[in-house]
Amino acid sequence: MKNTFGNSIAVTLFGESHGKAIGAVIDGLAPGIDVDEEKIKMYLSRRRPSMATDTPRKEPDDFRIVSGVFKGKTCGTPVTIIIPNADLRSKDYEYGPARPSHADFAAHAKYHGFEDYRGGGHFSGRITAAVVAAGGILLPALEKKGILIGTHIARCKDICDRAFDDHEKDIASLQTKMFPVLDDEAGEKIYETIVAAGEDRDSIGGITETAVTGLEAGLGEPWFDSVESRISHAVFGIGAVKGIEFGAGFEMALKRGSEVNDQIRVEDGRYHTLTNNNGGINGGITNGMPVTFRCAVKPTPTIARPQQTVNFITGENIEMTAKGRHDPAIIRRICPVIDSITAIVISDMLCTRYGTDWLA
Repeated sequence: MKNTFGNSIAVTLFGESHGKAIGAVIDGLAPGIDVDEEKIKMYLSRRRPSMATDTPRKEPDDFRIVSGVFKGKTCGTPVTIIIPNADLRSKDYEYGPARPSHADFAAHAKYHGFEDYRGGGHFSGRITAAVVAAGGILLPALEKKGILIGTHIARCKDICDRAFDDHEKDIASLQTKMFPVLDDEAGEKIYETIVAAGEDRDSIGGITETAVTGLEAGLGEPWFDSVESRISHAVFGIGAVKGIEFGAGFEMALKRGSEVNDQIRVEDGRYHTLTNNNGGINGGITNGMPVTFRCAVKPTPTIARPQQTVNFITGENIEMTAKGRHDPAIIRRICPVIDSITAIVISDMLCTRYGTDWLA
């Protein structure tokens, strides 16, 4: 399996949903970067189940940093973060019946029966806690360099949150919210929609929007290491993400160039565009405007309704009603995961360009 992302800064994920622990190894961090465990706890709390829109599985996420940090600073050696699994109910999972739209059958085809299937194993959303723990180090480090990252719920069913406006102010407001929306009234309606789906023994998806501010023009490589391709590569590591668009995305395909071209101006030697339909990226390289992208997040595949599937051990067609504890929507909890994934990408790209000491 390929569980490592990054070049100058590389993050490796390990563990399974119902194994002893999950975690991350961050390699390439310069010595002297601040590591505040309270901030890591804060980021993990934003991802942790805490309301009626979330799974009943309650993990305390009592992480331990077992290497690479001394007296609150990185040592320059690999940082290893371990998060024990505590709230397990493995009896809910049977090997053979494939949950529709989950990785059960695909994992069996790849690993020939040796995979840990409990709770989805390594394919579970539980593993994203390790991503967020890594983000708890990288996001504050980027913030000290003037780079801010924030994600909100842009849409759930037919309910839309407002788009980013004052990007830095909006990102700051999201840091204090357990339900990440910019319009609290829209957030209440989204919340009610998710709860209703759960009460109906179903699930629902949604769309997130992410903004990155503070990136100077010139970051990224043309063709295969473009900013879009690097972010997309990492974001698609999140199993629930099924689509991504930058800036105005697919809407641009329906309009004329005169409607969507980002016209350029300069004031006091600083270049900017009058609009940001390209999401802060041209030719795969940042242009100094906020980098923005939206992710399509599918409904949680495990639902408590009868569905047609197969038992891949017996080779039979069956009907199954999934057991286990699962979110009626993961759109709320995925936002800090996308923030953290984006921080990994941006940190790696910046340190590749300027050297790893830059982040310190």
